[in-house]
Amino acid sequence: MHDFYPEIEPYQHFMLDADHGHQIYVEQCGNPAGQPVVFIHGGPGAGCSTNDRRFFDPEKYRIILFDQRGCGRSLPHGSLEENTTSALVADIERIRQHLDIEKWHVFGGSWGSTLSLVYAQHHPQQVTSLVLRGIFLARQQDSDWTFSGGGAKRIYPDHWQAYLNAFPHKEGEGESQSDIHGAYKLMTGPDKALAEKIARAWATWEMSCCTLAPDEAFLKEATTDDRCWSLARHEAHYMVNNCFLKENQILDNCDKLRDIPTIIVHGRYDIVCPLDNAWLLHQKLPQSQLIISEQSGHASVETNTKHHLVAATRKMLELG
Repeated sequence: MHDFYPEIEPYQHFMLDADHGHQIYVEQCGNPAGQPVVFIHGGPGAGCSTNDRRFFDPEKYRIILFDQRGCGRSLPHGSLEENTTSALVADIERIRQHLDIEKWHVFGGSWGSTLSLVYAQHHPQQVTSLVLRGIFLARQQDSDWTFSGGGAKRIYPDHWQAYLNAFPHKEGEGESQSDIHGAYKLMTGPDKALAEKIARAWATWEMSCCTLAPDEAFLKEATTDDRCWSLARHEAHYMVNNCFLKENQILDNCDKLRDIPTIIVHGRYDIVCPLDNAWLLHQKLPQSQLIISEQSGHASVETNTKHHLVAATRKMLELG
C-alpha cells in the first residue's frame, strides 16, 4: 500500500502581495530542482496542513503549497473582500509567475478540485497534469446537497440536528435560519458570538460527514477556532454567490482540458461531494482515469484514498 511520504519542512516560505491588501502565504518543499507541482486546498477557506506536503515524493517534486485568500496563514485572516474564484485563479498564476515556473502539475481536492479545473480551463498551457480528488462541480445542486437540507441530512440526521440546534429560532414559529443564505447573514452579522457559534456548527457538520468511519482526531484537527471561522464563512460566501461561476461552467468548458492528462480519485461513499460529480466529469473528459476509492468517504487522509493519490503523483512524474 502506498502511504504518505515522510514529514518534511519547507525550504522556503514567504508572503506574496496580491490585490486589495491580500497577502498570500506560499511555501516550497522537496527538491528545488524537481518537477513543480502546486497543491490547491479545499474549503474554500480550509488552508493547507502539514500532511498536504506528503502526497509527493520530496526527492522528485518541487512542492508548492499556498493558503488561499483570507485563510490559513494568508492575511488578513477571514477577509471576504475581493475573495472570488477569478481572484483565486489570478493568485495561482501570480505564484507561478513569481516562482518563474513555466508549467506545473496541479493537485486539488474538494473545492481544490473545483479551483484546479477552473484554473486549468483558463491556463491549459501551464498545466502538465491534473490529479483531482473529491470532485465538487460547484453547481447549485451540489451546494444544496450538503447545506440546504439536501440528501446529506438523510444520511447523517443526528449531525444535521446538532447543526440546526446552533441557530436561533423565531419565537412561536419554529423556523430556523439555517439555509445557506441565512447562515451567511448570521456569520457576517454584527453579533460576533453568534457568528462564531454558527461557524463552528457549520464546520463541525461538514467535517463530521467527511470520513466513512468516525475519526475524532480528524474532526478535532479540522475544527480549530481559526479554521472553523474561515472555512464556514468562506464556504457560505462562495455558495451564496454560486461560487462566482455560471451554472455548469466547469462541465461546459471541459473541451479546454482535453490535452491534459488527468487522474480523478473519488470516494465511493463520499457524502460531502457525491460520486456523480466525478462520474459526470469523467464522461466529459474521456481521456481521464477515474479511480473509485472503495471504503472511502470524502477525506484525503482515508487509507484507500491516500493510497490512490500517492500512486497518482508517482504516475504523473512520468509526464514531466
